[in-house]
Order: sequence, then structure tokens, then C-alpha cells
Amino acid sequence: MTDATGYEPESVRVTRAIRDQILDGVRAPGSKLVERDLADELGVSRVPVREALKTLVAEGLVTQRPRTWAVVREFTPADVADLNEVRSALEVLTFRLAANRRTSEGLERLRAVLDAELEAAAAGDVARARRAAADFHETVTSIAGNELLFEIDGLLRSRIRWLLVQHEDLAEVGAEHEALYDAIAQRDVGRASTLILAHMGNIRYLDDPTWREEDPALATPRVGE
Repeated sequence: MTDATGYEPESVRVTRAIRDQILDGVRAPGSKLVERDLADELGVSRVPVREALKTLVAEGLVTQRPRTWAVVREFTPADVADLNEVRSALEVLTFRLAANRRTSEGLERLRAVLDAELEAAAAGDVARARRAAADFHETVTSIAGNELLFEIDGLLRSRIRWLLVQHEDLAEVGAEHEALYDAIAQRDVGRASTLILAHMGNIRYLDDPTWREEDPALATPRVGE
């Protein structure tokens, strides 16, 4: 976050740097996040690093271990199932609203993000393509025109963004986003709903062996089922 003068607090910059490293896979799940080492690496004092780690713990990307260092969160299959259940409800609503309420300006922003994703995928730039793919979903949320939905998305954004970058087929994801863009552009609410449900079945955690080829909300059976 920057103020009116364009100043960005150091803790915000550090938070973004560590968050991007986690989401891009530079820092693997379970890897240590030691304040002293991060401060040296990023060329800052330990104070903004400490603040950044607190923020990332709140976002659900980092786990703080008592009386020791923090670690990059290791998402379990149950964690992923919980994310997919929430995401399945939010995404359908989001894409339906976006298809119904999109404006020319919002559509232009979505096209720009999609073009960036397709360009990165064609160039084989995996990290950039995955980031743009996640940006696509966030942009759809922004043009859905529901402030409460946008607020809820903000609370879960980092964890859902982590989920959205867990894919390998950049071309397939790009093609599915192209189809979703067309549905939104044509205000085809029904098609947008159908496409996003199918899309959620393809964007899933690659290491989750419990996934069932069904409704994403039913990805993992609950204890006792």
C-alpha cells in the first residue's frame, strides 16, 4: 500500500517479495523463514521482516512455530479440500455476476490480463503465466460489482492465489480463460457458470491424491464418510 506521495512502507515491499517467492515456488513448503537471513537477503532490518511474516501468517501462507523460526505453510489435502469448497461457491457467483454486470472498462482490463497470460504461456514463462492466470480470476472479482464479495475475496486472496498457481498446462488454462472471457463479454451468464465449474475441475492441487473427478466442492471426503 502506498500513500498519496507514492511512498511504500518497507514492510509492504518485504511482504510482497516473500509472498511472491512463496507463490512462485522459490520458497518450498516447509522451508525455514529466519528473520536474520531474510533481512540480509532483502537488505533491510529485521523489523519489516518481522512485520511481513506476521502479515503472511494472517494470510495463511506462513506457519509460525513457537519459540523458533517461521516456515512456509505446507497445505494438506484437507486444507486444499477446504479451499476448493469455499472457492467453488465464490467462483460461480463471481463469474455469474461478472457476466451480468461487466462494463466496457472492466472488459478491457480483463482482456489485458488475459493477453499477458497468453503471451507468457507462449513464451514458456511459467511463473509469469501463472501469476497472470491468478490475476485473471482477481480481475473477474473486481468487475463483478459486489463490494462484499470483493472484501471476502481479499481475506482469502493469498491462499486462493496459491491454489490457482498449482497447475502445469499453461496453454490449457489460457484456452479456458479465453472461453470464460468470451462468455463474460457476451453476457452469457449460463455459459459462464458451466465453464467455471469445468475450469475448477482442471485447476486443482497437483499433489492431492484424494481428488475425485466430481464437483470441486466434493473433492475430499470428510472424516466419517
